Amino acid sequence: MELLRPVVRPYPWGSRTAIAELQGRPVPAPGPEAELWIGAHPSAPSGTKRAGSTLDAVISSDPGRELGPACAERFGGRLPFLLKVLSAAQALSIQVHPSRAQAEAGFLAENERGLAPGDPGRNYVDDWPKPELLYALTPFEVVAGLRTPADAAGILRALAVDQLRPLASRLSAATSPAAMADALAAVLEWPEPAELVAAVLAACARLASSRPGVGPYADACAAVVRVAADHPGDLGLVALLLMRHEVLEPGQAVFMPAGGLHAYLRGTGIELLANSDNVVRAGLTRKHLDVPELLALLDPAVSVPVLSPRVLADGVTWFDTPAPEFRLYLVELGGPPVPLPGAGPRIVLCLEGACVLSGGSGEALELRRGASCFISAADALVEAAGSARLVLAAPGAP
Repeated sequence: MELLRPVVRPYPWGSRTAIAELQGRPVPAPGPEAELWIGAHPSAPSGTKRAGSTLDAVISSDPGRELGPACAERFGGRLPFLLKVLSAAQALSIQVHPSRAQAEAGFLAENERGLAPGDPGRNYVDDWPKPELLYALTPFEVVAGLRTPADAAGILRALAVDQLRPLASRLSAATSPAAMADALAAVLEWPEPAELVAAVLAACARLASSRPGVGPYADACAAVVRVAADHPGDLGLVALLLMRHEVLEPGQAVFMPAGGLHAYLRGTGIELLANSDNVVRAGLTRKHLDVPELLALLDPAVSVPVLSPRVLADGVTWFDTPAPEFRLYLVELGGPPVPLPGAGPRIVLCLEGACVLSGGSGEALELRRGASCFISAADALVEAAGSARLVLAAPGAP
């Protein structure tokens, strides 16, 4: 078992409180802290207690032991998941993630074009897919997945913006989710967008001025008004209205498969994803935009239901997703020791309280709030005792 030193990612949309508070550092932090990376992605691997070592180096030194032979073979000797704490004070970009085949093809193509690693014009920084699960620790506002054509037509009619009336009419007559891809393309490729964005923002302010929660689109319009304060004039503000708006309650989650359009607007949560940083963006960011590539990856039929955890055993719940790279477990301690779930390599993060992890070899490790550790596949049987709330990441089922 290895205590980890996670890496803080200071993206400008991050909060200055949540991650620092979790780790017991002074609040507010000196600058925005958007994500806490706990894992072995090559661009920001967690440090370990071994002097000068990182988790990716520990794993690569003996992947058969650290990952287990089956996991090492399945995922090419790479830890298949990345665990994050994500805290958004401002909206993240509108984005999609690739499938494995799309990531491999895109990464190869950008290498053949001569784009250097770290080039800001890259869409593909590695050759892995990036399905992800977002588990809310606070109320977490998201837009995830596209509306149905009828629902999208309804919000466009409610806006009563002249430029969008033809699009609303086309959507009213549509029956296939493919119509939403066409509608998104029409918005993201809008010529001379300044007038459209201004008109939509004014209409959103009008609809949002009704009592919150009254009317089917008031909350979504209020979100656009808030996001506009950080991204004035951005066409992504119009695109947000074509997407499903949700506020996750603490304990709920959404799973985002390849091709699913989404943006996280505000809140703090746990994000568990395949061990990749591939993002293709189309708005609400100063980073590289690639609307044609996003539209090529987009799957307009992707459904993004709100998920609740399923009970696995006393004190243990989990989220069932189809991602082979990961599975997220929640562990509540307060009574007898609990055997930790999952098989193969695991990462544990303590969200509240403190506990002691005990391995079959007699090794013991104390974990307090904000601390995290890596459990090698060689430590198959580990028990946790204490009073604590843990999240645990493990590979998904074969």
